Amino acid sequence: MGKITLATIFLTIFFLSNLRAEDIAPKVEELLAEMTLEEKLGQITLHSAYGDITGPEAGGNVLEKIRTGRCGNILNATKVKNIRRLQQIAVEETRLGIPILFGYDVIHGYKTIFPIPLGMASSWDMKAIENSAKIAATEAAVSGINWTYAPMVDIARDPRWGRIAESGGEDTYLGCEIAKANVRGFQGNNLTNSLTIAGCVKHFAAYGAAQAGRDYHTVDMSERMLREVYLPPFKAAIDAGVASLMTSFNELDGVPATGNSFLLKKILRDEWKFKGMVVTDYTSIKEMIKHGVVADLAGAAELALNAGVDMDMMSTAYIGHVKLLLKNNRVSENQVNNAVRNVLTMKFKLGLFDDPYRYCNDQKEKELIYTKEHLRGAYDMAAKSIVLLKNKNRLLPLPHGKRIAVIGPLANSKKDLLGSWHAQGGWDFIETVFKGIVRNNGKSLVKFAKGCEVNDNNKSGF
Repeated sequence: MGKITLATIFLTIFFLSNLRAEDIAPKVEELLAEMTLEEKLGQITLHSAYGDITGPEAGGNVLEKIRTGRCGNILNATKVKNIRRLQQIAVEETRLGIPILFGYDVIHGYKTIFPIPLGMASSWDMKAIENSAKIAATEAAVSGINWTYAPMVDIARDPRWGRIAESGGEDTYLGCEIAKANVRGFQGNNLTNSLTIAGCVKHFAAYGAAQAGRDYHTVDMSERMLREVYLPPFKAAIDAGVASLMTSFNELDGVPATGNSFLLKKILRDEWKFKGMVVTDYTSIKEMIKHGVVADLAGAAELALNAGVDMDMMSTAYIGHVKLLLKNNRVSENQVNNAVRNVLTMKFKLGLFDDPYRYCNDQKEKELIYTKEHLRGAYDMAAKSIVLLKNKNRLLPLPHGKRIAVIGPLANSKKDLLGSWHAQGGWDFIETVFKGIVRNNGKSLVKFAKGCEVNDNNKSGF
């Protein structure tokens, strides 16, 4: 039997009294008053464990970091058995037993994969988009995930920027509608529903306007352009109740977004009254050094915390430097406490203090992955996302009884059909484009030539 912790007592009180959202604040303050500085810094630190690594690794022994209170949040852990083990360490082997947030990039499906977001945007069908997010949330939730780094609402007008695939494209109105639909789909009406997960609108802000389409690059625009084109989808997501927000890698007017008080304080907190949690993108506190605005990681931590960033993803900036920054009066205890409040509040809203293992149901994981309903939803979304720009000489539909050549490295690939950011989607059972054409037209009439690899100068197969 696990030891009784302060958090265990809180979750019992929480359950018995059926706390409403407005009752969470006093409970957060009670817990905050019991925490040491090291425990607070652990709560505003996010590490990667198992699963995927999406940037420069800054990990180490995650189990030991959880056990010592130096890590209160995890990304990229997958499968109920793994997540339950990590949660058990946090809840039963630490002094306060504060549960962990488990985040993952659930961008266009978790196991059942939908078209890439740019493809779904082409449907202009908000009900179908909301349903795709709902299905993604269900499958992620029953797999142990309680927080997704989506929706990505960056307006993108330069096709050279690779992450345009993850966005809703260039139209601000459409971006706003998609943002709201995704928040509704991921979060539902009640975050304590164990089949919903917390959303995280990203990347704040103007990430899609990086010069020359170069990722992490500078952004230079008028405030009018920023407010009229690039900010409205974020406001739409916030108005829809999104639980958290992610900062972006780019700089805006010479100041990196992760340390930009104009964005994070003046607009987000003061004007929009956002009460949720702010997390960085992967190592984006550390990346501010390369932008040339700070000399070292301590300076980056100072800039981020002073700007209002609540959680450090993978830079180890807060856990490594805030203690000394406090000693030297470069940041304040109140700033640290505010960040911890926002993290703990989100954990309460998710019901993790009620039941830390609410997302760790092995039976639901078996029952609610790849259901017929989910696969039908993906098929429906795919059909609605198809855009035919030209049908010269009525080439389509492909005629029966005629010879067909299928050419190119993607024509007989299963995995590539999932698109980018395909989470835990499997591809063994997928029918390739080539195999589908063969099935409809007969093997004798269809020939396939790979030609070359996707990234290859070899022309021997031409």
